[in-house]
Amino acid sequence: MARKSGARGRRNTASEEPKSQGKGSETPENDEGNPGGAGEWIKSIVIAVVIFLVIRFFLFQTFVITSGSMENTLLVGDFLIVNRAAMGSHVPLTDLRIPGYSEPRRGDILVFDPPHEDTLILVKRLVGMPGDTLEMRDKVLYLNGEARDEPYVVRTNQPDYSAPDMRWQLEVLLGGPRDDYRPSRDTWGPLVIPPDRYFMLGDNRDTSLDGRTWGLLEAWRFEGRAVAIYFSYNRGSFLPFPWLREVRWGRIGDRLR
Repeated sequence: MARKSGARGRRNTASEEPKSQGKGSETPENDEGNPGGAGEWIKSIVIAVVIFLVIRFFLFQTFVITSGSMENTLLVGDFLIVNRAAMGSHVPLTDLRIPGYSEPRRGDILVFDPPHEDTLILVKRLVGMPGDTLEMRDKVLYLNGEARDEPYVVRTNQPDYSAPDMRWQLEVLLGGPRDDYRPSRDTWGPLVIPPDRYFMLGDNRDTSLDGRTWGLLEAWRFEGRAVAIYFSYNRGSFLPFPWLREVRWGRIGDRLR
């Protein structure tokens, strides 16, 4: 048919081609090129959102350092990856908690919900475990009677001070409460850490508001273990776009121990 000449042959050829395109070409393109249409797009978005929420709430979290209480271990402008699965995580909108695969360890850098402020999230170092006896004498930390080697700690010449909030320590003071007990930032204890309680300190000891003031933590307050720095820049810079111009390349990828 396609090789016939003459007007009739051309008319037949012209009338057959549109039918072939309409039934044989356009319909398969819609079926194969866009198999599910809007439904497939919605399904893909829902799956992506679910994966993101699972990672965000149960596996990993990001955290930005905004204060100098952990210098020089962590600097203002460090972006952290926090392992939420290590010690378990809360199920949103419930009182349930998924168990973790490890326990808090002395020396861990942990992200947690402090007891003195509901909307605040902090990061400090775990220095006191349940059953430990902790004491500080003139800025030196003692664990079970022995001085701790803490090469990560920053100390300054700022004068010592005492605050009324530190009086919570009377509840766990070795030997019981004493009328003459006057804890200060640099000298306090000995404190006996009760079961299921933990004591946190900042590495920048003279500027850190930490367990010395607001007390002990329950295990359920831990949000996760800080494991690495994935980005860092000089957040205090006065230059425009410091997150581009003052990136701390040498800190990116550093693991925290």
